[in-house]
Amino acid sequence: MKNYVIYRHIGNLSKSNNGWVKELNFISWNNREPVYDIRTWNQDHTRYGKGIMITPKQILILKELLSEIDIF
Repeated sequence: MKNYVIYRHIGNLSKSNNGWVKELNFISWNNREPVYDIRTWNQDHTRYGKGIMITPKQILILKELLSEIDIF
């Protein structure tokens, strides 16, 4: 049973040797409010790995934090 809806694919972060892609998506899990989501997906989005979900409020904080640091 599909328990998610990907409302917007924002971008790919990396691709692993097995073909799975780490993606940033705006997604709803189990009919909840959509969140930003970073996790790996297989090619047809039928399987996924562990990931991290970030609320819109948290993504604004993260964006601010990232703008203030030097990437090393």
